[in-house]
Amino acid sequence: MLEYGTGNVNDTYLVTVSGSDETHFILQRINQRVFRRPELIMVNMRAFTEHVRRRLSNGAADPSRRWDTPRVRLTADGQTHWVDEEGGFWRALSFIDHAQAYPRIRDSAHAREAGYALGRFQSLISDMDITTLHDTLQGFHITPGYLQHYHEVIAHPKAPIDSPEVRYGMRFVAQREAWASVLEQAKEAGRLRVRPIHGDPKVDNIMIDDQTGQAVSIIDLDTVKPGLVHYDIGDCLRSCCNPLGEETDKIEQVQFDTDLCREILAGYLPVARSFFTPPDYDYLYECARLIAFELGLRFFTDYLEGNVYFKARHSQHNLVRALVQFKVAESIEAHETEIRTIIRDLR
Repeated sequence: MLEYGTGNVNDTYLVTVSGSDETHFILQRINQRVFRRPELIMVNMRAFTEHVRRRLSNGAADPSRRWDTPRVRLTADGQTHWVDEEGGFWRALSFIDHAQAYPRIRDSAHAREAGYALGRFQSLISDMDITTLHDTLQGFHITPGYLQHYHEVIAHPKAPIDSPEVRYGMRFVAQREAWASVLEQAKEAGRLRVRPIHGDPKVDNIMIDDQTGQAVSIIDLDTVKPGLVHYDIGDCLRSCCNPLGEETDKIEQVQFDTDLCREILAGYLPVARSFFTPPDYDYLYECARLIAFELGLRFFTDYLEGNVYFKARHSQHNLVRALVQFKVAESIEAHETEIRTIIRDLR
């Protein structure tokens, strides 16, 4: 059993089994500080995977392309999870063979496949009844809520706030608070509607076939829940269009690559047309800008709070992560005209 992946929340292991048709599977211990009711994750996962299987068996499959969905491996007594003596919550998932995820986009073809993967994922669940899904992470992607928590933390920070980096972060947040409710306001006004979403479709959750180079799955399904599809596409864009990746320490070199943006949207929008409404196009620029800001805010708040949410390799790890996302957001703002032109051309 080996540690597997680069997740910031759960503990993930790759288990090798001898003498079995399925030689590998994924074993995970769910972080219960983040997911307070992990059993609801498993309810969602079962509902989601059953829905996708029905769609694929009823004509939604593309015979020219492979598409896999992680399956829950049941325990010996037929349960979806196991709780150890210390209360640890464990689950096992099928391993997607002959494919891998990458920490950064490799080229334009990879970018287009990432966009396709998200569109494909969302299209398969676009007709799913959202009342069958639990909200496994209350407040997730609700930017005004993160802002409120930030102000509570900054009033009594556990980390030093007298450094240039922290002062920059505080100015950055203050200058952008006014528009941080843009997606929630559109939802309240009825312009954007709640649908099933992945919740975390960043580049290293998109599986690419080793031989064909085609996207074959999106993994890490803990945040599948009701939400706005713009949370997903915004997260995909801010993750995939940063060639240096979110773990870089070359902060001043961070850029939002508009060529990759075009490729991602060229892969995504033809699939998304099956469920997009006209107002959905109107918020594509805003969602990329907002989700980069939001993730930066979450990293920044976690640093100030003492690194209680995201795993951190050193005391300033989440501060560095925050600065990377703030630079991505700045670059998106600097390229607003070009990004809006790309959206208009592909619409």
